[in-house]
Amino acid sequence: MGLLDGKIALITGGSRGIGAAIVRKFVAEGATVAFTYARSVGPAEALVEELGADKAKAYQSDAASFDAAAQLIKDVTADFGNISILVNNAGITRDTLLMRMSEDQWDSVMDNNLKSIFNLTKHALRPLMKSGAGSVINMSSVVGVTGQAGQANYAASKAGIIGFSKSLAKEMGSRNLRCNVITPGFIETDMTDELPEALKESYLANIPLKRLGNPEEIAKACVFLGSDLSSYVNGQVLGVDGGLT
Repeated sequence: MGLLDGKIALITGGSRGIGAAIVRKFVAEGATVAFTYARSVGPAEALVEELGADKAKAYQSDAASFDAAAQLIKDVTADFGNISILVNNAGITRDTLLMRMSEDQWDSVMDNNLKSIFNLTKHALRPLMKSGAGSVINMSSVVGVTGQAGQANYAASKAGIIGFSKSLAKEMGSRNLRCNVITPGFIETDMTDELPEALKESYLANIPLKRLGNPEEIAKACVFLGSDLSSYVNGQVLGVDGGLT
């Protein structure tokens, strides 16, 4: 018996990295999972084939688009019924120092990382409430708590997610809808693979556990927040960062 048996979950940015780990873990715990991807058609199709079309379905959708988010929720609820767990995981980086940052670099990060949370959550609220005990899990970042040079846009978007989530938790708690945040630290993904070794070493020096995290460790935290194990956890920020903060 899985911790998510009978749950219908929607995970954005689910074809690769942390998102794919969450999809796999949710299916392993008994959930039926709908997940989105933007351009990674091959990885999305491979993930569905790996898990089985009866357990997972991929939808190509732009989380930064209000109208696309509305259509996605319509499609998912038509296919599976009311969503009980929403994991807002999709996000991008456009790193550079603020004095060099273009308006497009700012806007694209805010649209994909923060506006997308508004888009998906707003349209998913009614299905989540109808599920009887909905859970929204928003993926922020340790950078949204601490800040980071060269990531003013990314840090601002991830900090905004925390404020949004705490507000939603207060608004919707009376409807038995919970909203919590995960702030991953430095996790082994395609993004961290591209970092210079010297920079990785400087990060490791500040992490008490002395290693990077892995995507499955974030997925386990999502299972906790999506399951009845966290039935009285609402409006919280869970740092999964090896003790960095």
